[in-house]
Amino acid sequence: QVNLVESGGRSVPAGGSLRLSCIASGHTFSSTIMGWFRQTPNNSRKGREFVASINARGSSIYYSDSVQGRFTISRDNAKNTLYLEMNNLKPEDTAIYYCATYWELGDDLMVTGTFTSADFDSWGQGTQVTVSS
Repeated sequence: QVNLVESGGRSVPAGGSLRLSCIASGHTFSSTIMGWFRQTPNNSRKGREFVASINARGSSIYYSDSVQGRFTISRDNAKNTLYLEMNNLKPEDTAIYYCATYWELGDDLMVTGTFTSADFDSWGQGTQVTVSS
C-alpha cells in the first residue's frame, strides 16, 4: 500500500504555469507506473479524467490529447516523488488533480493510451488548480 500526498495547486491566470508534486510513502513507488488524473464538478459523472502517466523507469510516458505539448510528467524515484509541470494553463484545466499508482507492480511495464482511473488503485487526496481567464 502506498500513501500519496499531492501539493502545488493554486489559482493562476490563463497562460501561467504550475508544478504539482506527489510524495509517496511506501517501498513500492519506484516499481510502479504512476498517473495524474483530474476531476471537475462538471465531469463528476464521468469520473476522473486521465491526464498523464509514466512508467517506473521514466522511459515510457503518455499524455491525454488535451494536455499534450503543455504538461510534462516526471518522477524522482530517489525522492519518491512524482511531478506534473503545467505550462500555458487554460481555464478548462481548472480541476482537482490527483496522483495515483497503477494496480500492477513492474519495473518494465509500459504505459499505454488506454489507461483509465479503474487501472489505478491508490489515490492521493487531490490538489485544486484554478485557472482564471
